[in-house]
Amino acid sequence: MRNVFLFIRRYFNFLLFLLLQCFSIYLIISYNKYHSAVGAAVMNEVTGKVNTQYNKIDNYLQLKRTNEQLAKDNEQLRNKLRQNFENPDTATRIVTDSIPFDTLGNKRKWEYQSAKVVSNSVTAQNNFLVLGRGSAQQLNKDEGVIDPNNGVVGIVTEVSENFAVVMSLLHKDSRISGVLKNDANGGGSIIWDGKEPNYLSFINVRQSAKAKKGDTVITSGITPTFPYGMIIGTIDEIRPDKSTNNFIIKIKTAANFYNLQYVYAIKNYQREEIDRLVEKAKSRNQ
Repeated sequence: MRNVFLFIRRYFNFLLFLLLQCFSIYLIISYNKYHSAVGAAVMNEVTGKVNTQYNKIDNYLQLKRTNEQLAKDNEQLRNKLRQNFENPDTATRIVTDSIPFDTLGNKRKWEYQSAKVVSNSVTAQNNFLVLGRGSAQQLNKDEGVIDPNNGVVGIVTEVSENFAVVMSLLHKDSRISGVLKNDANGGGSIIWDGKEPNYLSFINVRQSAKAKKGDTVITSGITPTFPYGMIIGTIDEIRPDKSTNNFIIKIKTAANFYNLQYVYAIKNYQREEIDRLVEKAKSRNQ
């Protein structure tokens, strides 16, 4: 307190000058219409700039909450898409179970579940992601995982109560089925050679396929992991293999593995029934 009084005493004349100056400006603005209008305009300009900067800072601090809300909203919207349902077979009687139906009686096949990426690797030979969602949040093993732009990321391999591990496409054991978007006959397998992150190999594609640089490669839908049409990537390099009748194709991934924050796990409601039939067929052939 003593220092405050010493400061006021030392700069008393200057402080008094500032006080009188402000009072003079107040009197001029209050009793002169022109100066009042100019003063109001200046104050509005200053206030507007201050509020703009404050809103920018506030929006920046709210980005995390905004991203979480957007992920939840996108999950709800994805689950309302028509392609996630299948028309029922009206030739036979349908027994309704716990699987939801839409308003037209179409049976749900696919459901999207948003999840935050807890950790991610891209530089190893075998790369994985960890998601902050597990069995307690209805996420299961063998579900396909995509990014918000429908770019394929990988497949869930392990699930705990609150977390899940995803085998990334950037894993040497990863193998999924793909097809050219513009040619349904141009199908093959997607693998990673362990060299360049964000680049994959599209193998076993016959040279009769209509493939060229820039073409989009999508999921074929022939497995119960991914629905048809999820984007795997685009052809970056293509050349014929002289030793076979196939192409050698290099594709750039649609998903940016360096910047994955939120993803969507895809649940297939028909998977268990399909798996039971396959296991039954295998046991009979043994």
